[in-house]
Amino acid sequence: MRQLRAEGWMHNRARMITASFLCKTLGIDWRAGARHFLSLLVDGDVANNQLNWQWVAGTGTDTRPNRVLNPVTQAKRYDPDGEYVRRWVPELARLDAPAIHEPWKLPAGLRAELGYPEPLVALDAALARFRSRRGLG
Repeated sequence: MRQLRAEGWMHNRARMITASFLCKTLGIDWRAGARHFLSLLVDGDVANNQLNWQWVAGTGTDTRPNRVLNPVTQAKRYDPDGEYVRRWVPELARLDAPAIHEPWKLPAGLRAELGYPEPLVALDAALARFRSRRGLG
């Protein structure tokens, strides 16, 4: 989100992870994310933006509407050394790659020293709520 605000752009993978987190992990209506992104994107296109948000949210044409992108798994796969995180979350820059992707697991004192907040949500609990809302048990 810091990159979006600073540059008016995010890589498509980052856009999808953000949309999945907002819609499926936090349970927020996709239209709120679509509006926010469209207000900041330099390459914003109404049709592409809205349809991509619908697709990720599972409300549009999607063969996998129950897919949830795990941000930790995605970070480890696409930013294994944590360079993207270091650039856009500079308070975590001194952390090694394994810790940089899950800073909420750091000791509370170190998190406070870094100025890193408590997590918004526990990913496993949020996934369980999503599955429950979808009747996926």
